[in-house]
Amino acid sequence: MTGSRETICVPNVELLRVTYEPESLMFPSNRKMIKTLSLEVSGTDRFPVIDVARCMSSGVLRFRHPTLEELRFVYAFVKAMSLVHPLLQEDKEGAPKWSKLMYFEPFIETVDVQWPPEIGKFHDLVAVTISHPPGQSYGEKGRSAPTKYAERPREETFVDVRINTNSNLRKCIMCEKEVHVEQAFSCGQCLAVVYCDSHCQKQHWKETHKSMCGLYKAMMEREEELVIKIFVFPCSAEQPCKWLESLGVHQKGMWRRKCNCYSHCPFGLLPVKGGLWDSWGGLDDNEYPRDSPFHNHLRDGISSPILLSGWSEYYSLRSLPLSSPVADILSHPLTVYYILTALNISSKNLLLKGKEVILHYLGPEGELDWLPAFAEISHLLNGSGNIHIVMVGPEVPTNLSGTTSGISSRVRVNLVRGIYQEEATYLPSPHVIVALNCGLDSHMSWGGALELIKSSSVPAFFTEQSEISCGNAKQVFRGAGLHITHPVTPNPFRSPVKMQGTSSNLPSYSNGFILGVNT
Repeated sequence: MTGSRETICVPNVELLRVTYEPESLMFPSNRKMIKTLSLEVSGTDRFPVIDVARCMSSGVLRFRHPTLEELRFVYAFVKAMSLVHPLLQEDKEGAPKWSKLMYFEPFIETVDVQWPPEIGKFHDLVAVTISHPPGQSYGEKGRSAPTKYAERPREETFVDVRINTNSNLRKCIMCEKEVHVEQAFSCGQCLAVVYCDSHCQKQHWKETHKSMCGLYKAMMEREEELVIKIFVFPCSAEQPCKWLESLGVHQKGMWRRKCNCYSHCPFGLLPVKGGLWDSWGGLDDNEYPRDSPFHNHLRDGISSPILLSGWSEYYSLRSLPLSSPVADILSHPLTVYYILTALNISSKNLLLKGKEVILHYLGPEGELDWLPAFAEISHLLNGSGNIHIVMVGPEVPTNLSGTTSGISSRVRVNLVRGIYQEEATYLPSPHVIVALNCGLDSHMSWGGALELIKSSSVPAFFTEQSEISCGNAKQVFRGAGLHITHPVTPNPFRSPVKMQGTSSNLPSYSNGFILGVNT
């Protein structure tokens, strides 16, 4: 940000400036920009204004309105910065008491920025890379830059690539025939899809895969970026039962929802034996979050919600060993908390003021048996504000519908059985709507819910497990007349455990990606 008196005068060089001016001086295109970015007023009726300053050879400054392309540049940069803002830290030790010194830890992030409708052009997404120190390359972090578009393979290129996995059965994406892993094929170019034989592979290529292979290849190349490497427990659950056995939690506590052994038991009705230790499957005392507050987390002597940027910070605050697998279950409550405190400005402000945030949680399933894990949200609130979660969905057991669970002092959960659009009029008005692992393209019942979300204009956030699911979700949103205002981004609190698809090898993680509308 700069003021007109501080503009650096370099002859014949144009500077793209952002200044604070009264709203009356704002150009219409700036008003659209400010509205889209949800920038707040500074002082008395002061808003950010974008213009271009040029110093003439005579030393005189000339000003002009920015072009649409220049506005798009500013929008992309500011939006990208807002998407990685949890990486911004406050230096409490180095700064004087009367000031706040902000700094960035070294990082590099590539995010997709989606244009608002008024400045959309050609494609609705653009990839923006933000790095610190400036100019840091992907090579310096030991990884390659993400490939947005990959070259399509030649039609005659078919390679018998055997899939290296420990699961027993896969399913052909073409004919849906189950095939043993040793007999399974995959595309020799993208390695993303599974076939039973070369005939199905060639047929699928002609029908659909030829146009998608390059995109799938790019998604497969991003797998290295999606892996959360800090953990030392096995992070691949190709065979869930064996994975749980390796951790010593198979058929125990909340982990019973992580395999099919208890699929006969309705969601929310798993037998409960004892307390928190039993809920976490008998893990050692230091391997799961205890029902206790975080200590020494005051800002200016005042309690406020703890802002988290990812698993490393959370595990450090809770003094959990990186061998603990609890992140796989905590992904759900911490994703909710991250949305409320990092992605949605209005809910964050309510919590900072000590008020209650009402959240509608759509389509709960396994979460109905993981409510003990949601108690961690209360401790992260750190004595500031309350959260009222209303879980609505057809999987809520009839005998639990209408009940309220005070899972902690600051978090309570209402359970409601039914379809959201049919029950919404009887529920308290929400500040935020959330649907995790929603599978928008897989369930026809989303149509009515999306129509209601559109008419209510309530901020709504969704998570999907893979990039291809996100692409399908975008089409569903467009069909419902909804514009994506929070573009698809990797969720810092996604489960670190890679999921195995029956017909696909694409990177897939529980709560892997976040996108939002009405934000």
